[in-house]
Amino acid sequence: MDQDDAPTPANSAGRAPTRSDELRDQLEQMILDGRLAPGERLDEMELARRFGISRTPVREAIKSLLAIGLIETRGRQGTHVALLSIPALIEMFDVMSALEGLCARLAARRAIPSERAAMRAVHEELVQAFEAGDPVAFYKVNQKFHDLLYESAHTHFIADQALQLRRRIGAYRMRATYQPGRMLSTLSEHVRIMDAIDAGDPEAAQKAASDHVQLLGDQLTDFISSLPTQMARA
Repeated sequence: MDQDDAPTPANSAGRAPTRSDELRDQLEQMILDGRLAPGERLDEMELARRFGISRTPVREAIKSLLAIGLIETRGRQGTHVALLSIPALIEMFDVMSALEGLCARLAARRAIPSERAAMRAVHEELVQAFEAGDPVAFYKVNQKFHDLLYESAHTHFIADQALQLRRRIGAYRMRATYQPGRMLSTLSEHVRIMDAIDAGDPEAAQKAASDHVQLLGDQLTDFISSLPTQMARA
């Protein structure tokens, strides 16, 4: 299940999405891909003008994004794209590492041949994006790879938690992906994950996937130093 294709609450309830649903999805994607940066102010009137709608669906969309933690209110300063403290961000990456590891462990036990083949096919797309020097495409294809990993685990709650957390840290995870040398490392790390899953080795799959996401040592300090001041709180 690709994150961009995940059903909205409106669709899952069997009704057509409202304008506020559509705006919420648009704003969420803008946050995830960095077009709305952490700390950026969201002005209701400006958003209404920008998208050609009234302020009511804007307010409803903002309420939805507040509920999942993608934006925050700062009293008289208004509504902003959520900022994360460095300690909270590190903890979130740690939790993401644990969830991804667990999904890989389960995938090593449960993935069917077509799912393993799909992961290999998407990985080839990732190689092509890397060779083309296209980091934006690389990031999007990388998300598809991890979606397939979640599906191959054949779990619902764990995968859902991983997706929700990925949404919370999407803008930051994108910056981690763009660190020098990180895309090349991603390719070899994905091969380790897939090889362990194909071999039916849960322990190796879990460690490979967990290591792939976790920020440690120089990688962590380099990532933190790359964050603009407005993207993180001390």
